[in-house]
Amino acid sequence: MNKARLWTKDFLIVGFVNFFIAINFYLLMVVISSFAMESFQSPPGEAGLASGIFVIGALIARLFSGKWMERIGRKKMLHGGLISSLVMTLIYFGINGVALLLVVRFLHGAAFGIATTALATIVTNIIPKGRYGEGLGYFMLSVTLAMAVGPFLGMFISRHGNFNMIFVFCTISAAFSQASALFLSVPEIALTRKQLEATKGFNFRSFIEFGAIPISIVCGIIYFCYSSVLSFLTVYIKEIHLADAASFFFVIYALAILFSRPFTGRLFDSKGENIAMYPAILIFMIGMIILGQARAGYTLLLAGALIGLGCGAVQSVSQAVAVKMAPPHRVGLATSTFFIFMDGGVGVGPFVLGLLVPFTGYRGLYSSMAIVAFACTFLYYILHGKRAAPGRAENI
Repeated sequence: MNKARLWTKDFLIVGFVNFFIAINFYLLMVVISSFAMESFQSPPGEAGLASGIFVIGALIARLFSGKWMERIGRKKMLHGGLISSLVMTLIYFGINGVALLLVVRFLHGAAFGIATTALATIVTNIIPKGRYGEGLGYFMLSVTLAMAVGPFLGMFISRHGNFNMIFVFCTISAAFSQASALFLSVPEIALTRKQLEATKGFNFRSFIEFGAIPISIVCGIIYFCYSSVLSFLTVYIKEIHLADAASFFFVIYALAILFSRPFTGRLFDSKGENIAMYPAILIFMIGMIILGQARAGYTLLLAGALIGLGCGAVQSVSQAVAVKMAPPHRVGLATSTFFIFMDGGVGVGPFVLGLLVPFTGYRGLYSSMAIVAFACTFLYYILHGKRAAPGRAENI
C-alpha cells in the first residue's frame, strides 16, 4: 500500500516560515548576552535574564495562543505573531538601555510564541496519518538548519562586524517569514458547541492539555540544560581560547540532527518512543560532559555533534508523544503545553545558570548539566517510559 504524500506545497511552505522565524530567534539568542554585557556593562546574571526573558514571553503567549487558537483561527494567529515579530525586531535598532532591552525581548518572545505555536499546530493537519513521527522530524529540520545558520551568523558577525549588522539580518529573516506565510493554505478545525464552551473561562484545563504534561516536563529539563549552551557558549569559548572552532559548533550541531532526524522519526513510527528516547538523553549527557572538558577544537566540535544528536531527538520524539496523547480538537493545546515546558526550560535556564557561574565556572556548569541530564533517564521512565506501549507508535 502506497504511503500518503508528505512533501506537499503547504508542508514545504510551513517549513520555510518556521526556518526564517527560527533564524531570528537563534541568531539573537547567542549574542544578546554579549550585547548586554558590552553595551550596558550588565553582569552575567542580568545578561542571562536578557537572553532568557525572550522565552518567558513566548511561554506566556503560548498559554493564551493554545487556548484561543481554534476560536480566533490558525491563520489569523500565525500572521498576527509574524507581523508582531517583525515590528519588535525593528525596535532593536533603538535600544539604549537594559530596561528597554528587557521589555523588547519579552514582547519579541511573545510574538515568537504565538507564531510558532500556530505553525506547530498547522503542520499536524498537513502531515498525513501514519507518518507523523517522520513528518514532524522533517518539519523540525527547519529549526535545525536555523540552529546552524543563526548562531554561525551571530558569532561571525559579532567577531567581524557590529550588533546593528546582526539586527539587519534578523529584520530580513522576520520579513521573509511573513512573506512566505502569505502562500500557505491553513487548514482550520470546526469546533462543536461543546468544544467551544470548553475554551471559555479560565480553568486550568482550558490552558493546558494534561496528557502532554509528563513528556513535556522531561523535554523542559533537557532544554534547561541546553540553555547553558545557547546563552554562555560565546563567553565560554573566549575563556578557553577556542573561538575559531566555536564558529562551527552549531553547524556541526545542526549537521548531526540533519543526519539523525529522518531515522529518529521512522524509529518512532515503527518501534515507539522508548527505543529513541533513552539513547537520546544519554548521548546528550555525554556531549555535555565533553563540552565541559573541551581543551581542543576537535573535542568542542565532537561535543556539538553529540549534543545535536541527543537534544534534537529528545525534542522531536517528545513533541510527537505530546500531540499523540491529545484528542484532535486539543492538538493546539497539546502543542502549546509542550512548548510552554520547553520554553520554560530555555527561559529560566539562562538566569538561574548565570547566577551559578560565579560558583561553578563554565566548565563546572556544563558538567553539572550532564548530571541533570542523566537524572532525566529515570524521570522519563517514571513519568512516561514505563507506560509507553512497545512496538509501533499510535498516530493521531
